[in-house]
Amino acid sequence: MLHTLKLLLPALFPSWRFFDVIAPSPRIQYILFNSDGESVIEWQEFRPRPVSVSLFEMLKRMFWNPVWNESLYLVSCAERLIEFPTQHSEREILTRIKAELSKGESDLTNLDVKSVQFRLMIIRRVGKQLEQEFVFYSRKEKLTLGAYA
Repeated sequence: MLHTLKLLLPALFPSWRFFDVIAPSPRIQYILFNSDGESVIEWQEFRPRPVSVSLFEMLKRMFWNPVWNESLYLVSCAERLIEFPTQHSEREILTRIKAELSKGESDLTNLDVKSVQFRLMIIRRVGKQLEQEFVFYSRKEKLTLGAYA
């Protein structure tokens, strides 16, 4: 019984030593280009966090939040890209950005959108100032709206 309790305690009371380093979380931003290779929008944050969340929404998210789980996966991919750039992590992020843009939640119908690119931004506190550093730029990839829904 004592052995079982020793195994169960770390699950009930996790240790912060789980993280070897606490580093700034990267932000993913994207930009869209037209057929001439000119940008049609400014850099946009991908899946920005909401300013506020209602109590009901918080309770619901404790049990069901697939979008947040996927966003955590994208942060993991971004962290891997910063440390050890791989095509897999870059492709995973580009695939999710393209799928979200293809859903039609953003108004891109009037724009001549042909390709997308993302970058990773890290925000660091230096003294009392916040500094932004762009640490990775992806390749431009063709975007076909409606193909990922």
